[in-house]
Amino acid sequence: MARTKDAGAASKPPKEPGRMKQMWQVFQMTRRYDPTAQWLMLLGFLGPVLVGLGLALWLSEGNGFTIALWIVAGVLAGLLVALVILGRRAERAAYSQIDGQPGAVGAVLRSGLRGGWVGNEMPVAVNGKTQDAVYRAVGRGGVVLISEGPRSRTERMLTDEQRKVTRVLPNVPVSTLSVGHEEGSVELHRLAAALRKRKRVLTKPEVLAVTNRLNSLQAPLPIPKGIDPMKVRPQRGKMR
Repeated sequence: MARTKDAGAASKPPKEPGRMKQMWQVFQMTRRYDPTAQWLMLLGFLGPVLVGLGLALWLSEGNGFTIALWIVAGVLAGLLVALVILGRRAERAAYSQIDGQPGAVGAVLRSGLRGGWVGNEMPVAVNGKTQDAVYRAVGRGGVVLISEGPRSRTERMLTDEQRKVTRVLPNVPVSTLSVGHEEGSVELHRLAAALRKRKRVLTKPEVLAVTNRLNSLQAPLPIPKGIDPMKVRPQRGKMR
């Protein structure tokens, strides 16, 4: 019986850390990579607290219960603002860890898009020698082709893919973006925001129809999937 219990205990998967421990781990990782994050979080927390305290002294007219309510509301609002700041800075830190690596754009398209945008984790075109790639995203702003690699090498790839999409969907706007640090390019952590800023030209049903149409025509490419930014391990050289 003892051996059976030991075997059962050994076969159990390791217990996942609780929500608070996960948040603490995210905060530690973000602080190591981005030291300013903790001060921004502190300012984000103190701002609503001070506002709540000021409103309590101004509007409560000496009522202790009302003062307490305003202070509690300020603390809760401060915690919310601090968590929002932590989420933004942690996302930026995670993407910075994979910036410049093959598949980084695919990781953003898979886990970082909002506002009704749909992105392909796998590229629609890839150069086997240089690992340059072109990805595609579809949203209310139309079809956007996104290059990963130096602009001098990916410009022709973008033009070829734009021609293909236009041939299939002549009435849908097709634009291009280049991810990188060159002039005129978009940094990786700003890619999702750059897509959301596109002028809306399609309705939600049209976005779905365009996505299904393009996916039905896309042949699978024999290349590995993109990187998951939430599972990437921080590089010690950059953290110091």
